[in-house]
Amino acid sequence: MSTLVTFFSAEGTTKAVAEEFARKIGADCFEIIPEEPYTKMDINYLNPLSRCNKEQIGKKDVPVMGKVEDFDKYDVIYIGFPIWYAAAPRVVYTFCKDYNWEGKKVYAFATSGGSGIGKTAEKLGEYIKGAAVLDAKIVHNADEVANW
Repeated sequence: MSTLVTFFSAEGTTKAVAEEFARKIGADCFEIIPEEPYTKMDINYLNPLSRCNKEQIGKKDVPVMGKVEDFDKYDVIYIGFPIWYAAAPRVVYTFCKDYNWEGKKVYAFATSGGSGIGKTAEKLGEYIKGAAVLDAKIVHNADEVANW
């Protein structure tokens, strides 16, 4: 069984959790990076005109740099991200659209300063059609992901 830990991190919190978790389980790791990097102003959710708010509300695609090599070889995929408006950031959905999820076990873990997981699994499910398993939860560290 081959495992991939993939993640998007706006400020480094999710990256730290994802990379430590991948090291602990010996999984491959892939960072989801938007073609146009986010600035501090872009992710200021308190500003209704900020980029992150426009993307979330408008359900916009956010182009991703690079692709996962040999995606088909992975049986289990963990997807990490911060919670934005009780959902994954749009760049995560764009990333998911580019792959065949048929039969894969997918575990979405989110870091959050206060929001719950909401309907993240249901929303993500639309983009990973055919996945055998889909579960999602809020985590604060790599151990919480490992103890899933």
